[in-house]
Amino acid sequence: MFKALLLEESDGKVAASLQDLDESRLPEGDVTVAVEYSTLNYKDGMVLNGLGRLVRSYPHVPGIDFAGTVAESSHPGFAPGDKVVLTGWRVGEAHWGGYAQKARVKGDWLVALPEALSTKRAMAIGTAGFTAMLAVMALEAHGVSPDKGEVLVTGAAGGVGSVAVATLANLGYRVAASTGRTETHDYLRALGATTIVERAELSEAPTRPLDKERWAGCIDSVGGTTLARVLTQIAHRGSVASVGLAGGNTLETTVIPFLLRGVNLLGIDSVMSPPDERNTAWQRLGRDLPLDKLDGFTSEATLGDLPGLAGDILKGRVRGRIVVDVNG
Repeated sequence: MFKALLLEESDGKVAASLQDLDESRLPEGDVTVAVEYSTLNYKDGMVLNGLGRLVRSYPHVPGIDFAGTVAESSHPGFAPGDKVVLTGWRVGEAHWGGYAQKARVKGDWLVALPEALSTKRAMAIGTAGFTAMLAVMALEAHGVSPDKGEVLVTGAAGGVGSVAVATLANLGYRVAASTGRTETHDYLRALGATTIVERAELSEAPTRPLDKERWAGCIDSVGGTTLARVLTQIAHRGSVASVGLAGGNTLETTVIPFLLRGVNLLGIDSVMSPPDERNTAWQRLGRDLPLDKLDGFTSEATLGDLPGLAGDILKGRVRGRIVVDVNG
């Protein structure tokens, strides 16, 4: 038996409850993991609230991330005792996830935990931090370097934004952090932001196809009107890594920034990221993300806390990262 947060659907409404489940109920897979920690992402908030039709089959164990120790394995790459981390692959959506003391998955979905990280710190990073690192890597691959100018991070006080700000600053970039919460200004400066940009500056639709060149690059988790406006302000040959849609999924823009300034709009897909890219990103997180700052913007919760926290993250009330102790 193992403890899990189980979602059940009745009359179109989804409810979560802590239950003791038999191991025989775990889905198919060649690796069984004794989960130690999970985390709370924006997508988890949607799943816990039954939004977006992300889950099609109930009962369901949510949790798109987990880290722990291999308990059983018939996969050639993993043996009992190995420390592993999982993000993506639609785990927690189409496949039972990490809000439980045990999980069974395909070994090809797992990544060996970098030596620099504990399972707790790996989940302080989670999908949000992994996505942030993929975005940093994409900007680097398209020529955005510290000498090119300031890099903007939108939604900077959230999970993706916090890791992005801390990592970029640690790599020597000048970072402009955009937020609508004045109480987070000192927090963002402590992470390494050199400039604070008020959300309102970027939230109005652009009135012309090109504005003054302000940013060498951007990691955008907002989308919508904010992304449209940011595109008009990207410097020649600059790039925007698009990682989220907290401000909407509609993008009304023109092709002018792409044609006259050679701007790149880079889509970041962390769910189906291939194994080699995953391993590189996780190794870099262990090296390039200041772990003391990670600890500083991480709080801890239990499985029982998650239903209440799910609403908070959807409303933008969560600062930094929440680690979920599934054994707590």
